[in-house]
Amino acid sequence: MGFPSVRPRRLRKNENIRRLVRETQLSVNDFIYPLFIEEGENIKIEIPSMPGIFRYSLDRLDEELEQVVNLGIPAVLLFGIPKHKDAVGSETWNDEGIIQKAIRYIKERCPDLYVITDVCFCEYTEHGHCGVLHDHEVANDPTLENTKKQVVSHAKAGADMVAPSGMMDGVVKAIREALDQAGYTDIPIMSYSAKYASAYYGPFRDAAESSPAFGDRRSYQMDPANRREALKEVQLDVEEGADIIMVKPALAYLDIISDLRENFNLPVAAYNVSGEYSMVKAAGKLGWIDEEKVMMETLTSIKRAGANIIITYHAKEAARILKNG
Repeated sequence: MGFPSVRPRRLRKNENIRRLVRETQLSVNDFIYPLFIEEGENIKIEIPSMPGIFRYSLDRLDEELEQVVNLGIPAVLLFGIPKHKDAVGSETWNDEGIIQKAIRYIKERCPDLYVITDVCFCEYTEHGHCGVLHDHEVANDPTLENTKKQVVSHAKAGADMVAPSGMMDGVVKAIREALDQAGYTDIPIMSYSAKYASAYYGPFRDAAESSPAFGDRRSYQMDPANRREALKEVQLDVEEGADIIMVKPALAYLDIISDLRENFNLPVAAYNVSGEYSMVKAAGKLGWIDEEKVMMETLTSIKRAGANIIITYHAKEAARILKNG
């Protein structure tokens, strides 16, 4: 049976019927908002390549936290910019390090805000790579040993969840064992399971001061051309004990998000990364697009593809729109 009996436009006639039959509902409950915390005092620096996103010292963070809480955003993801960097990123497991201080600061002021920590080394190493170097290559297993120390330190400070992003083999297993042995059996792991070696990360490296001093990260992050490999990576993380699996970036990898939703029963997170954010901002500033509508369409597409959770720099703007109906 077809036209004229079937007329799909009947269910598009006005906003009320469109709302009633809408398949994908975007909510503030879907969002995690990234925060960049810099060691020091009186710091609020806008990131030039990410308009509206700032690096904060702890003494300037209260206003931002108040906005996040008032908008109903349930969680933040912390990235630290330390003063001290060395060959192995030892500040990551310093109990008085910038992330550990940030966790305690946030939990004291906003105890109900869910605090997730990015677990990596690139912001903390002199060379900008995601672990211990041997002959200019990231050594997987020594990096795992340092990761164990990092996550236990984060847990001790009060982190609600840890999120390993370095794409080291066996990292979820190492973290789960370290947390369990230290008595933190209830802390979940959100693994950057399918993290691609993407050109979309450029603005983030300005934000976190984490550009590699040499080479690139293609020997540990995934080849953007590979789809089936993502299922292999995610399956390993699931077997090792991941509680949430993630795709990064989001917009250019909607097929991967969909694959994970179809093949795994765990919650799926997607990281709407800095380059995706900055392109919308730049085109909006030039008047080439309706920035607000493109932002909401982008976030909806990520959820429609199968993401339960969206990590996005748009979180505050999108939350305001959703809050106002």
